Amino acid sequence: MSDENAIEYDIQLTPLALEMLAAVKDRREREKLSARIDQLKIEPGKQGKALVDNLSDFRSVRAVGQRYRIVYKVEQEQVLVLVVGIGRRKDGDKKDIYTVLAKLLGEST
Repeated sequence: MSDENAIEYDIQLTPLALEMLAAVKDRREREKLSARIDQLKIEPGKQGKALVDNLSDFRSVRAVGQRYRIVYKVEQEQVLVLVVGIGRRKDGDKKDIYTVLAKLLGEST
């Protein structure tokens, strides 16, 4: 598969996503997360999975093994990937990335 004709998307991180990335204490994990975010430049809509319910406008990819999720929105018109959150997946935990984002994004709408 050739990426020669693929459109390269710009990537923006929200202040919340930047804060979440900075909160990752392990430098190597931060670097792996940054590298994974960088991969979203090419065909972001074909990566990861579409989310549901309160996060239905967003997609998520796994990073750093399977522990972290990078949650983002693809803005086709602006050729932009907007990363809204980065965190650990802890199903059933109040610190689970999806739980935290659903709450925060629900408050902002």
